[in-house]
Amino acid sequence: MKYITINCFLVRCICLVFVLFSHSSAKQTIVWWHAMGGSLNEKVNTIAQEFNESQNDFHIHAVYKGNYTETMTAAVAAFRARKHPHIVQIFEVGTATMMAAHRAVYPVFELMNDAGEPLKSEDFLAAVTAYYTDPDGNMFSMPFNSSTPVLYYNREALQEAGFDKPPRTWGELEKISRAGLKRNYSCGVTVGWQSWTQLENFGAVHDVPFANLSNGFEGLDSEVQLNHPAFIKHIGKLASWQKDKVFVFGGRRSDSAPKFYNGQCMFYINSSASYSSVKANVTKFNFGVSFLPHWQDLVQEPKNSIIGGASLWVLREHALSEYKGVAKFLSFLSSRRIQSRWHRETGYLPVTHEAYQFTKSQGFYEQNPGTETAILQMTRGEPSINSKGLRLGNFVQIRDVINEELESIWAGNKTADQGLKAATERANKLIKKFLRRNF
Repeated sequence: MKYITINCFLVRCICLVFVLFSHSSAKQTIVWWHAMGGSLNEKVNTIAQEFNESQNDFHIHAVYKGNYTETMTAAVAAFRARKHPHIVQIFEVGTATMMAAHRAVYPVFELMNDAGEPLKSEDFLAAVTAYYTDPDGNMFSMPFNSSTPVLYYNREALQEAGFDKPPRTWGELEKISRAGLKRNYSCGVTVGWQSWTQLENFGAVHDVPFANLSNGFEGLDSEVQLNHPAFIKHIGKLASWQKDKVFVFGGRRSDSAPKFYNGQCMFYINSSASYSSVKANVTKFNFGVSFLPHWQDLVQEPKNSIIGGASLWVLREHALSEYKGVAKFLSFLSSRRIQSRWHRETGYLPVTHEAYQFTKSQGFYEQNPGTETAILQMTRGEPSINSKGLRLGNFVQIRDVINEELESIWAGNKTADQGLKAATERANKLIKKFLRRNF
């Protein structure tokens, strides 16, 4: 009898293990390619793990595929080989390319509707969704890591120069910088991602078109207009400031950050998502965060800035049952809890109104001064056709062209007029090339 009892117990254990194993193995795998390296990769893996533990039907497999350009290139090649992921993270400059890829992309608004998952574009920050929606307000991708440029400033440098408030205008920034240069500072302002901060966002804030056809939103056959007088004025000013260190060019991406970290430059313009890096690296002085400066003779009331970062695109030609899991994951990702935590831990914007209000109610912005600046800047007023965003084909290559021409201007090899005219001509050739190419 004892022998029979032990065997029955073993049989029950084996059956239980088999049931648990079968239940686990029945999960359908959803593959997500992303470009979040370093500590951000760990945060992405945490999000995936939490989703996997929250339900029993789907398993998100998050895969780091390199930087933004590498991830996008890998996704295009993989789709052609029919070895593509379900979800891929694409940076904002790839939006036009993805929207043109009709046979490859499963628009998020269609996916969520087909899966019965709620999705209302009005739940998201307007300046964020504007970048990823069609003229009818339909969301083609899911906003994920969105940011916008802000002005970081050295509080001690401001006081030493005789000022108690950060500059609102470029004129004020020049005045403060020149006062600081007479003291212990060797640089007024330096910037990161110069095309994004000094042309793309400059155009949005000053309500100046970067390209015609509503910056490409009304058609992919748009033409870049970098030879606009407002751009020529601004870039010309920066070039002239280079000569006496009011402005110092430090590199195409965030290469100039150390100039601010070590107290060399009084001001630093870069992504709001740089906040955590600035906080970690600035140890010798107190810093603040303020709005992007504007030229008062060009605009009295600055418009909203536009986003950087990336969104999540869903690719077609996977099993229909798996798309139910994709939709559930996107709902999970945009939830108040996940978005608020992502915002607080990374410096990226909370993409929904609910996540923003929840973060605010927790006292986060009071405890971390400056972290709300990006949201206030992004949400001031209704976006105009010039501050809604940019949708241009071959935008990655266009930014390379802009960088080359700006560097020629900074080096004194071209005037602002000459450089921006050349950038306009070269960029428009790239757009024409994009229109002739099939995704």
